[in-house]
Amino acid sequence: MKLVVQVKLLPTPVQAAALEATLHACNEAATWVSETAFERGEFKNFALRMHTYDAVKSRWGLGAQAAQHVIKKTCDAYATLKANLRAGNLGRSGSRRYRRAAEKPIAFRPQGAQPYDDRMLSWQIPDRTVSIWTTSGRVKNVAFTASPEQLATLALYRKGESDLLERDGRWFLNATCEVPEAPLNTDPVDFLGIDLGIVNIATTSDGEIMAGRELNRTRPRERSLRAKLQKKNTPSAKRRLKKRRHNGARRARDINHKIAKHVVAEAGGTGRGIALEDLTGIRERVRLRKPGGTSHALKAVGGGPPTPPAPAPNAGTSTERTGSHRPGSRAGTADSLITQTATAPATSAPARGSCGDAGRRQRPLPHPGNTRIGLDANPASHPVMPVVQARRSSDG
Repeated sequence: MKLVVQVKLLPTPVQAAALEATLHACNEAATWVSETAFERGEFKNFALRMHTYDAVKSRWGLGAQAAQHVIKKTCDAYATLKANLRAGNLGRSGSRRYRRAAEKPIAFRPQGAQPYDDRMLSWQIPDRTVSIWTTSGRVKNVAFTASPEQLATLALYRKGESDLLERDGRWFLNATCEVPEAPLNTDPVDFLGIDLGIVNIATTSDGEIMAGRELNRTRPRERSLRAKLQKKNTPSAKRRLKKRRHNGARRARDINHKIAKHVVAEAGGTGRGIALEDLTGIRERVRLRKPGGTSHALKAVGGGPPTPPAPAPNAGTSTERTGSHRPGSRAGTADSLITQTATAPATSAPARGSCGDAGRRQRPLPHPGNTRIGLDANPASHPVMPVVQARRSSDG
């Protein structure tokens, strides 16, 4: 499978200036190529290259490989736009949003990512340096930093293109790695039921609750602080907003990744598959106002033999967040009840927080009436993808 490893470059001021000039030149050339493609109605790589290749090389001083990547990047952008228009991701045909996307050429940001192949970029992984092509010539000994795991992955599996990008004055390389997949377990002994919720990011049929309390506590504070800084609107407030704008997304992505890895390791270590709650059409059924709308989880569809997917009663309501203490019902959160009834009965192991809760034990949440508590720490489907891959091991 393909895996993208991101490393942080540590260029000197002279090297950073060369990288910045190269990135700006490539994206300015890509914008011109996009305008030419839009005027001519030609979006195929080979045909568009006939009209733009020579001009891109001479006008912006790009090398042969860089010019070809600029043209290919433009064609890929139009292919993505066409797919989004066809799928309705940019509104219905004729809508304002649809027309704004379809009736003008694509423009590229000056800091947009630029692809590099092995002719333009070479890695010296033991020395933690790269040699990279720029419009000022080849820049050698550009230092980068990476964890030991990333270095091992790069050394063993790096293959294909790498993308150079700048974000908030920092430089990164996204390297593509071809990592061999582990053999699929086509005959699991049982299934581990997983429910993705709002207060509890993930609840397993073993009774383990991964709530991400660290994330749930900091998110309201971050939202309140962002609103205050936006209202203040001073130069200092703008600097603080720019500095903090990616913190929440990085924190959520890190916790989601830890939860996904933990769930997959737990199921793989016990020879079980992973069964997810059946939530087909949840986005069409659920309408949430802020702040609930911003915390609405994107859940995956799972299930299959021998355990069918479980229904999702009252999805998106306060019952899902807090549970319901009705006469004769079990106490606890609705998410934990779903996993106990959808799969084999949950074990008597106490619910414990992990992956963001530092292993602290948690009690079942009390029912506070109709008060909405907590926030979903899973606004995107980061933990869903590895879970779905593991679950598909029983298909067929």
